[in-house]
Amino acid sequence: MKFGIDRLLADRALLNELDGRRVALVAHPASVTEGLVHSLDALIAAGVNVTSAFGPQHGLKGDKQDNMVETADEMDPHYGIPIFSLYGEVRRPTEQMMSSADVFLFDLQDLGCRIYTFVTTLLYLLEEAAKAGKGVWVLDRPNPAGRPVEGTLLVPGQESFVGAAPMPMRHGLTMGEMGHWFIEHCDLDVAYKVVAMEGWQPDADSGAVASGFGWPASRIWINPSPNAASVNMARCYAGTVMLEGTTLSEGRGTTRPLEVLFGAPDVDAKAVAKEMLALAPDWCAGVHMRDCWFEPTFHKHAGKLCNALMMHAEGPDYDHDAFKPWRMQALAFKAIRGLYPSYDLWRDFPYEYELDRLAIDVINGGPSLREWVDNPDAAPDDLDGLASADEAAWVQLVRGHLLY
Repeated sequence: MKFGIDRLLADRALLNELDGRRVALVAHPASVTEGLVHSLDALIAAGVNVTSAFGPQHGLKGDKQDNMVETADEMDPHYGIPIFSLYGEVRRPTEQMMSSADVFLFDLQDLGCRIYTFVTTLLYLLEEAAKAGKGVWVLDRPNPAGRPVEGTLLVPGQESFVGAAPMPMRHGLTMGEMGHWFIEHCDLDVAYKVVAMEGWQPDADSGAVASGFGWPASRIWINPSPNAASVNMARCYAGTVMLEGTTLSEGRGTTRPLEVLFGAPDVDAKAVAKEMLALAPDWCAGVHMRDCWFEPTFHKHAGKLCNALMMHAEGPDYDHDAFKPWRMQALAFKAIRGLYPSYDLWRDFPYEYELDRLAIDVINGGPSLREWVDNPDAAPDDLDGLASADEAAWVQLVRGHLLY
């Protein structure tokens, strides 16, 4: 199969459309060709007039570890072009940045989750391109979480850098498809093109050559950000990212971040797993849940031995359609609240430049999940009812934008 960058480089007619135009590239470490050549190098080698590059959160080099760790603008020492940061002094490209090119090639590997900020970066780029009369091409890449949709819709008025628009946590779209929806939803007038993938089969069964339930088995995984170290992480992320709004460790400071339902020195993982299975066993389906131990070298609970529940959304018994990471993570919170009613669960700190809301509410796009966890009378069916209605609405809303 071919990703968008590979199709562009192999299609002389597409490359000819860029002749005589100044081109900017939005990229990060996973922006590579099938042969693992970085897109910046490959485009310049192909004769494309690349006049600037842009790095999203974590930087073009992918070297920034955590949230709200900014990257500065710089000059590329090899090509002598400016590299603008979209996670530094600004998160929305300025007029000066937009003046550096005529066409912007967006080549970011996404994780299929609303909170992963590359989605918001795409929206901001489209909005500024519409104002400046610039073109945007998305060089499409797979959604490694595949087509399943999960989570409540972001509540209008709860927008943030981790919540661009009213979409669920696990949105089921590629970035090329998301761009089409943004243009419709925000009524943007922008010259937009998707260089689509060839041969992506997100719904193929596990025996198909190009399957992987979203991520093709034929392609090498490269971290799009420092803690996105595996396809397993990408599948779990729509749930585990919510740990960033809690006092529980998400595994930062270990070799398997964001693949655990929690880690803490004062929580019994086996007891939590038992409680989860008693509350909603179907929410734990499709994935192996294993208790384990780790000691973070930095971040939450650094230097302390933590008991944890690890998720394995992989292997021959993995059921892609049954696995519900958002529900499973919510259930872990509910189980902990039930076992430890006074546990200081919700982390109160500035999160992605939002200073007046609890981080968990910013992450989930509203207070409903936190309120469900904290309400002792709320049952799994109550949260499922909210989410199921929103999920069905989203599927209908984006159906016409699917390209594969």
